[in-house]
Amino acid sequence: MGKYIVILGSGTAGTLAANRLRRKHAVGECRITAVDQDDDHVYQPGLLFVPFGLAQPHGLIRSRPRQLHEGIDYRRARIDRVDLDAREVYFAVGGPVAYDVLVVATGAALLPEGTDGLTGPGRDDRVSTPSTTCPER
Repeated sequence: MGKYIVILGSGTAGTLAANRLRRKHAVGECRITAVDQDDDHVYQPGLLFVPFGLAQPHGLIRSRPRQLHEGIDYRRARIDRVDLDAREVYFAVGGPVAYDVLVVATGAALLPEGTDGLTGPGRDDRVSTPSTTCPER
């Protein structure tokens, strides 16, 4: 087997990277594993339509592994750390995984306190995010 590509994060960017790499490289040429901490991919652009009743939150959630093309492995795991020198990813549970190529696509961190008016009383009544729209996550 050729190179081993590990993609941390399987949201929009991680899924696109995995699927494009799979199309470009045959299964025998490289192994691809996408890693994420849960199985629910939230289509975040669709959240714009929720407050206007044009979309329902549950309709914006898809299974992460089902978004990946055939020949891409999916690992549900919480990432503990990455050792760049050793080229290994460590998970909260289980041993490390060595890689040849690492793609980091872990997404953006929402920082509502950086914008006036996005925090405080009533915030969750006026602002939809993956965590407030899908609280069971």
